[in-house]
Amino acid sequence: MILATNLCFRTIPTTCTTVKQQKDPPHQLNPVIPTKTKACECFDLHKELIPYEKAWSWQKQIVKQKKSLLQEHEDCPDTLIVLQHNPVYTMGTGSSENYLNFDVKEAPFDVYRTERGGEVTYHGPGQLVMYPIINLRNHKMDLHWYLRTLEEVVIRVLSSTFSIKASRIEGLTGVWVGNQKLAAIGVRVSKWITYHGLALNVTTDLTPFSWIVPCGLRHRQVGSIKGLLQEFQSSTQYAEAVKPFPDDYQLIDISYKSLIKEFSEVFNLEIHQKAITVPEFWREDH
Repeated sequence: MILATNLCFRTIPTTCTTVKQQKDPPHQLNPVIPTKTKACECFDLHKELIPYEKAWSWQKQIVKQKKSLLQEHEDCPDTLIVLQHNPVYTMGTGSSENYLNFDVKEAPFDVYRTERGGEVTYHGPGQLVMYPIINLRNHKMDLHWYLRTLEEVVIRVLSSTFSIKASRIEGLTGVWVGNQKLAAIGVRVSKWITYHGLALNVTTDLTPFSWIVPCGLRHRQVGSIKGLLQEFQSSTQYAEAVKPFPDDYQLIDISYKSLIKEFSEVFNLEIHQKAITVPEFWREDH
């Protein structure tokens, strides 16, 4: 039921390469003008499975705290949460149940209708979810810019770390490789404070996506980094020359490190890791 409220494996390089969009002339994304680098606290739970409702509540508490800081004219630093979720479906504020291929009363997983934009999507193990809770006053007060910049982070990760050439599709939000969507983005902005964010399929079991119409797009597919790397490895006649294929844990770690690096550079933020263990997480009133 709905509850309320050319491929090869590379190591992470020391420099970034922007993948240009497939447009003529190419659209140049302007990341943050490099002034003084700002701080961003990062809660690292990327190896953990966190229930969606807990993470959702946590985000809203942080947003509330940041709004209070702004009202008091105090500094409002940025926050980033990275984690994985237990299997769950989430819907945007205006999502249609017509995109669910099951009776909502007998859903295979919990279904949450949220205040983010976009249609229904799936979260589960093997998918890295990034929740940037940032004050756009410190960056650029432009939602379109923010969405394109989140896409840029993923495009750079796929290019610099995995040699996967990804792109945007005009009129759609997310990151694509051919007809496969590897990253979904759905955000909410309240008084220029962002929450919700992006989900990148790394080693995700894609089967649960077949029980919905992902993002309301009936003629598009969903893909993963692991799936694309496996396609390349099986198709190349020089498979024996390709580096040993990383296991799922390695792929998650490599993707996480690359996401943090690219997020830091694209948003011009200095990341301060704030590790939090699962027991600590449960003790907090998130």
